[in-house]
Amino acid sequence: MQACANPPTLPAADSQSIRFIGRQPIFDGQEKVYGYELLYRSGLENHYTAKDSDAAAREVVDNYLTAGTRTLTAGRRAFINCTREFLVSEYATLLPRATVVIEILESVEPDDVVLAACRKLKQLGYVIALDDFVYSEKFQPFVDLADIIKVDFQLSAPRECEQMAEKFGPMGIQMLAEKVETRAQFSQARDTGYVYFQGYFFCKPQIVPSRHIPAFKMHYLRILQAVSKEDLDVDEIVSIINHEVSLCYKLLKLVNSALFGFRCEINSTRHAIALLGANEVKKWAAVAAVLGLAGNEPSELILTSLARARTCELLASKLGSRSQAQNMFLLGVFSLMDALLGRPMREIVSEVALPQMVRAALLGEANRFREVLDLVTFHEAGLWSEVNEIAGRLHQPRTRVCDAYLEGLDWAQRIFRA
Repeated sequence: MQACANPPTLPAADSQSIRFIGRQPIFDGQEKVYGYELLYRSGLENHYTAKDSDAAAREVVDNYLTAGTRTLTAGRRAFINCTREFLVSEYATLLPRATVVIEILESVEPDDVVLAACRKLKQLGYVIALDDFVYSEKFQPFVDLADIIKVDFQLSAPRECEQMAEKFGPMGIQMLAEKVETRAQFSQARDTGYVYFQGYFFCKPQIVPSRHIPAFKMHYLRILQAVSKEDLDVDEIVSIINHEVSLCYKLLKLVNSALFGFRCEINSTRHAIALLGANEVKKWAAVAAVLGLAGNEPSELILTSLARARTCELLASKLGSRSQAQNMFLLGVFSLMDALLGRPMREIVSEVALPQMVRAALLGEANRFREVLDLVTFHEAGLWSEVNEIAGRLHQPRTRVCDAYLEGLDWAQRIFRA
């Protein structure tokens, strides 16, 4: 990172502020993650004042620098919203140019001072993106500096989205489609020249009529059924695992990894289960099932499932429901199973002996489990008003939710790399 001759100092955050940070994945055309937009509570809602937006930008940078790129972005690009104040005060130069995209908010006017700051960032090697872009002649100086242009597919008409790709794509600018919520929108955007895609289309199930689960994948559902029972039948679990080579491999690889730190090498299924204990076996089985059922789905879907599972588990203990922590973990794991399998959730839960509260929550029924799942998914999406409302109902400090989310994300990434 190249700093200024007199590096700016990031102003201290208000001690009373709520330090929420979330993220949204940004994919390329092959559905591989290119980066993440980092979201802060007051950076994305139009009714906040400019001062609040400046504080939001500073909070995102502070969280990004302290939480680390491994936890928040796994070393991929971080798209960070920048206000006018953030740009002209040169706070952006505190960020590593190799892993950050400077995202100029749509509210920033291209006056001489702002343009001078942006040109300096460009000279330093930063990638510059224009957020929620709608073309007007006054924004042409920004276009001349842009590497990426983001177009909101919920706000702009389909033909307008196409016209911007036709206009700016040939100039060498990479087009990014925002708020892509369905597979149809994803395909449309890709076909019209967009190269990056942001939204939750990857979390939505693509239902295929009469789609059956392949025989080998039934092993994963069988192991989930076995560990969902209140009293574990070790012989049954050993039999299922030993009949599926990939399950056996995943179990032995996991228990011999640094995550557990056992001193001796573990080379049998029964030995591994005995060392792990009932609760860890249940957790491992859920992780193995997600990895095994994922097939060709995006790896981000798997990572999100695991992060949700661990976050729900952590929140259960904070809510005084420590005995329900394992069921909360299962809730997170199953929350994206419809997208993983391409089947309706109602069909899936009918095939696995899930606890009743988990089953009801997955089907959208109102209960404590559903509240926790909503809390986690709203946090993922940066819907902070909804997060605040549910956290208040659950009598949880809002910073605790963020801490659980970051810990869950870090845990999922370590599992994914194990």
